[in-house]
Amino acid sequence: MSDTKNKWHAIALVAGILLIAVNLRVPFTSIAPVLPLIQNAFGLSASALGLLTSLPLLAFAAFSPLSASVARRFGIERTLFGALLVISAGILLRSAGSAWALYAGTILIGTGIALANVLLPGLIKRDFSTKMASMTGAYSITMGAAGAVGSAVIVPLTQSWGWPIALSLLVAAPLLALVVWLPQLKKHEHVNLSGPKQAPTVAVWRSPLAWQVTLFMGLNAMPFYVAVGWLPTILMDHGISPEQAGTVHGTLQLTTAIPGLILAATLRRLKDQKLAAATVSLLTASSLIGLIYAPDYAMLWAAFLGFGSGASMMLGLTFIGLRTKNAGDTAALSGMVQCVGYLMAAAGPLLLGQLHDWTGGWTAPLLITAAISVAGAFTGMLAGRNVQLEHAESSSRTSPAIQSANALTAGERKR
Repeated sequence: MSDTKNKWHAIALVAGILLIAVNLRVPFTSIAPVLPLIQNAFGLSASALGLLTSLPLLAFAAFSPLSASVARRFGIERTLFGALLVISAGILLRSAGSAWALYAGTILIGTGIALANVLLPGLIKRDFSTKMASMTGAYSITMGAAGAVGSAVIVPLTQSWGWPIALSLLVAAPLLALVVWLPQLKKHEHVNLSGPKQAPTVAVWRSPLAWQVTLFMGLNAMPFYVAVGWLPTILMDHGISPEQAGTVHGTLQLTTAIPGLILAATLRRLKDQKLAAATVSLLTASSLIGLIYAPDYAMLWAAFLGFGSGASMMLGLTFIGLRTKNAGDTAALSGMVQCVGYLMAAAGPLLLGQLHDWTGGWTAPLLITAAISVAGAFTGMLAGRNVQLEHAESSSRTSPAIQSANALTAGERKR
């Protein structure tokens, strides 16, 4: 009897995790296919529209570092429940019909996603430590598939009821997750997600290698979130129908999950990751150029862009572990990478919108975004080297004057 009960508890937990994963993508990305309608409704400039796309990323940068401390106080299950409530409120507020509500609701959605985005891997590590790879793969695929469905259905819903109602219907996703997650609220122990505290031995903000990893992540996140925010608008401006633009946008999101299925085993066999990092960044760059000069093949370019972006994000996260020697250094580098990476990602849609306002078209903005991906390839060649961060007390970080003083002191001791 107890085995059957445990089995149903496990099934309910897995179902809850996957439904939370749905909400890490759908409320944020499904707005992109209807951005032109929102722009017309409120008379927004492309720059203002870019800000709307960037707000969730700014919320990620602001609230991701706070997630673990909130979970330690209230318990991880209750915090995830609260995150779903915040996402639900944000979805409804965003559709309230005014410009301030549009932006305020978007900030709430980003805040809820930021909390859940950090806590879900910690929950999986705690409850599925022996099945981490399969569970992480499952929720990654769920995120990509849900994002694809959301982008594909939002246009037909908008054509039937208008964009405010269509976007408000997305609240069904967090509400369903809330219902399925209710049984987990019985477990609310105060969890230390990071395990035993371990002080970092590396001054990451002064480490060239840490900056190379951070810039690789940021320079590859920028093109991805540019595409997440602007791809349907770009395609519609090229004469592609809203329905097809939504489907292409869905393809972009679905293909981001594929690298997680095939790269993990491949990376373990490589001596270093330089070639892999450069290749996936250049794949992203070539797909952006393809969107400019061969938009009829948008589905193919979106698939390449999704794969290249997904692979580079996965590599960036992998570098955090590979380039550090202990848990303290890993946590310090992760905080740096996520903070700077999300801020750079937020700058992408804003920059593209401003460039579109200045140039009146998409060619120059997309070429500059492709150049950013090429820069990502160069940083990938550096971040992909088989080296690790040096200790803060390493002599390589010590100034010549201090080295001379140390040598003099050592000489005096000998005498």
